[in-house]
Amino acid sequence: MTNAPDLLPDGGAAAELNARPVPSGGPADRPRVVVLDYGFGNVRSAVRALERVGADVELTADRHAAAEADGLVVPGVGAFAACMEGLRAVGGNQLVDRRLAGGRPVLGVCVGMQVMFGAGVEHGIRADGLGEWDGVVERLDAPVVPHMGWSGVEAPAGSTLFAGVEQERFYFVHSYAAQTFTQGHDESADPRYTPPLVTWSSHGPTGSAVRFVAAVEDGPLSATQFHPEKSGDAGATLLENWVRSL
Repeated sequence: MTNAPDLLPDGGAAAELNARPVPSGGPADRPRVVVLDYGFGNVRSAVRALERVGADVELTADRHAAAEADGLVVPGVGAFAACMEGLRAVGGNQLVDRRLAGGRPVLGVCVGMQVMFGAGVEHGIRADGLGEWDGVVERLDAPVVPHMGWSGVEAPAGSTLFAGVEQERFYFVHSYAAQTFTQGHDESADPRYTPPLVTWSSHGPTGSAVRFVAAVEDGPLSATQFHPEKSGDAGATLLENWVRSL
């Protein structure tokens, strides 16, 4: 997986979201968000982006702080297996599981989204994920990989994350993704169960583009394959939507 650059190509203004004013209001008005610091992710950019949209943000691996925060962000860049190893080293796997069991919001970003699936396969090696969703993260079967740049999304009706930015483009940088999502959407699904809202995107030339999961909203668990902190005003709006839901 290629790390997202701190500055976007062609002088894009999205990198620091510096056109976005910091919302007014004191610390008491701001939800407390922890960005989990486990050695994988564009953590500083994520912290700045969340602060700009109204969160009181702490970058830490402290389990108590992460458990007590209003929202937890799990970033991630690099290899699936390495990210899982880093998460387990700080108890992130247990932390995510316990937060979700208690209905406490979690947001995964890029590989932080991928590890929410059952497994990931890279270079023929399969690694277990957190298993919050069924499915396997695999290499994109596209002529050009990695998928690096701006792409549109197909957001479902009723999305909280994409409210107001359904038609916008977001910044992706990845070679792997979940390319199916059946949980709650197949014939065996329990009708009493509200299925996750799944947002899709695609990569490749028209007629042979590969479709993949771009975001999921599943109760307290949300995740994006793209980098909202690198996606300009559209990404800022998405983060603000999440922060306001805390």
